[in-house]
Amino acid sequence: MSHRPPTRRRLLQGGAALAGAGALGAPALLLAQSGPIKIGHLTPMTGFLGALGEYAVQGMRMAVEELNAAGGVNGRPFELLTEDSVNPQVASSKAQRMIERDGVALLCGEISSASALTISQVAARNRKLFLSIGARSDTLRGKDCNRYTFHVDIPVTVMVKAVGQALLRDKLVQGKKIFSLTSDYLFGHDLAKVAKAFYAANGATSVGDELVATDLTDFSPFLLKIRQARPDVVSTNLGGNQVTNFVKQYAEFGLPYPVVGFNLNTADAWAAGEGNLGGIWPTVWHHELKTPGTQAFVAAFQKKYNRLPENHAWIEYVSMKILAQAMRETRGAETDKLIAYFESEAKFDLLKSRPGYFRAWDHQLMQEAYPFTVKPKGQAKHKQDFLLFGEPVPGPNEPLELLAPTKAENTCNMA
Repeated sequence: MSHRPPTRRRLLQGGAALAGAGALGAPALLLAQSGPIKIGHLTPMTGFLGALGEYAVQGMRMAVEELNAAGGVNGRPFELLTEDSVNPQVASSKAQRMIERDGVALLCGEISSASALTISQVAARNRKLFLSIGARSDTLRGKDCNRYTFHVDIPVTVMVKAVGQALLRDKLVQGKKIFSLTSDYLFGHDLAKVAKAFYAANGATSVGDELVATDLTDFSPFLLKIRQARPDVVSTNLGGNQVTNFVKQYAEFGLPYPVVGFNLNTADAWAAGEGNLGGIWPTVWHHELKTPGTQAFVAAFQKKYNRLPENHAWIEYVSMKILAQAMRETRGAETDKLIAYFESEAKFDLLKSRPGYFRAWDHQLMQEAYPFTVKPKGQAKHKQDFLLFGEPVPGPNEPLELLAPTKAENTCNMA
């Protein structure tokens, strides 16, 4: 094949094309470096986690508004794009669309562990940061970990150990017969696995183990099975408003067996109502913490939304502040620089008594958790005041990693 020598006309056309590319490309590049920082935010706003998603959206929006009012990050405002993740398939497609069509700098959010898994896979394929805010499955930090995903909420193992300490103290494990109910999706299965290991290691036996569909609202068949099994303890590994529905119906049945649970968000506890809820549960944060940061956040949230914030409002709020700190320090929103900053184990103000940090090897945020139960009858000052929160775990003189999975227990391999 012969090659024609370039003519003056072809050289001029090539030069014009290059000039055009420069004229179009340079402003686009400058805009990407100086325009708004787009944040792709996915969280369930419908379904059995929808009530929690409402708090999540409010907490995230409040943080973005505060940051923008203060000038954004390095003079760049944030542009928040929030979508209902609905289910894992929808979450995956929306995450991909946010990257391809909307040009987001990163992805964040989620409560469902199953949806968080699909988002993390999209993030890894596209080499974009995903800050997984409210998903708790150990699997996400274990065999399904990747270098692009960081985890803010406490994992399943911490939740079980936080409650387990109280159960051992109250002698509700050794020699006891346990009837378990488990939400039938990734998070529930993960929670049940760790809970069963805890009971087995501490001398309890199982007399019932039931999977519960996430859309179930009538628990009467399971309550009848509990009555027939006559356990010493009823143990729940349920998620979202499943817990609310269960404890209400359990109270109506009048069963005498104590209930313990390894997952309960404060919004779902409030919805259960005083008189229905009992037992011991874990939480990652609560509005009664006596720190200046929490008190200021609670006051601002109440003023803006006319209700108390629950733990998903708080965790989205501090997660956005974590992102802003990382972007200030790295002077931008470049994925590799943000990952390196998080892996440096930089400290972050979580509005708690101690700052938190991400472990470099599994990308889990190290922080305090709290067990809670119910106040004696008659002590509540209002309808959301019946929860009794315990001291932080680990304790003030203990390392934050005390309750977290160790390297030996974790199958995470970032490579």
